[in-house]
Amino acid sequence: MNQLQQLKQHSTVVADTGDFLQLARFAPQDATTNPSLILKAVLQPEYAPLLESTVAAHQSASLDDIVDQVLVRFGLEILKVVPGRVSTEVDARLSFDRDATVARGRRLIALYEAAGVQRERVLIKVAATWEGIQAARELEKDGIFCNLTLLFAFCQAVACADANVRLISPFVGRIYDWHKKSQGAAWDEAARSLSNDPGVQSVTRIFNYYKQHGIATQVMGASFRNVGQITALSGCDLLTISPDLLAKLEAADAPFERALGGDLGAAQPAVTYDEAAFRYALNDDAMATEKLAEGIRGFAVDAGKLDAMIEKLRTR
Repeated sequence: MNQLQQLKQHSTVVADTGDFLQLARFAPQDATTNPSLILKAVLQPEYAPLLESTVAAHQSASLDDIVDQVLVRFGLEILKVVPGRVSTEVDARLSFDRDATVARGRRLIALYEAAGVQRERVLIKVAATWEGIQAARELEKDGIFCNLTLLFAFCQAVACADANVRLISPFVGRIYDWHKKSQGAAWDEAARSLSNDPGVQSVTRIFNYYKQHGIATQVMGASFRNVGQITALSGCDLLTISPDLLAKLEAADAPFERALGGDLGAAQPAVTYDEAAFRYALNDDAMATEKLAEGIRGFAVDAGKLDAMIEKLRTR
């Protein structure tokens, strides 16, 4: 039994890609996308006809409308391959606008439903800013399930649970990246691997807290740099993994044990955050503050590049 097969015994495996032509090989349950992954996909020649036909079919629509049509078109293709859900992300440039995020999430769901997809098969992906979390609270009240992304801090996870969001995506690799860069020459790769990896430790703390307090929000570890980070989180509700790492898991057969879900560790007292406390706690975490801002900026840049590609096709 290869490691991918072993992993599927402990966690729901999700493919982290917009390249739906790769999906069938790994048989994931769900798939996630983001602006950078969609941009990466549309730059490949095999996806050019999909982009061109979608833009042509909505030539007179606004740019924002066409972008949403493109995102949903990719989501529809993905849903032909995976039996579960697809995550489609709201424009990162709306990360600090609650009302606009709510409106965009509702529009994305309406497009999916118009195409015959039940809303239960879609997760609206939103950055875990205070505004994004409150937007998700409103969307969840409407029966629109949300995936809160760019999550680096414990306070973000707690606020998401308080908002009753369906799923969170705490980032492993980007936390690892920050600590490795911060420590420089003092970083000991062997000593900070597997369960000692700071990204793994962050997700483990959140997972254990949720299970200790009976919180229904699902935890989906994300942003992996190596197979060790993945196996160290086996047993997490879901794990979203890039095709490259899925291939490495498929090619390896070394056995590993379930890591999460047994011993939940020391009891963690229940906590809650109002807006002021949330903002202070996030500000007090240099890693989370920097990586959240960096992530939003990066997704916004790629969203702008996708806008430019669509505008060029529309006006040629």
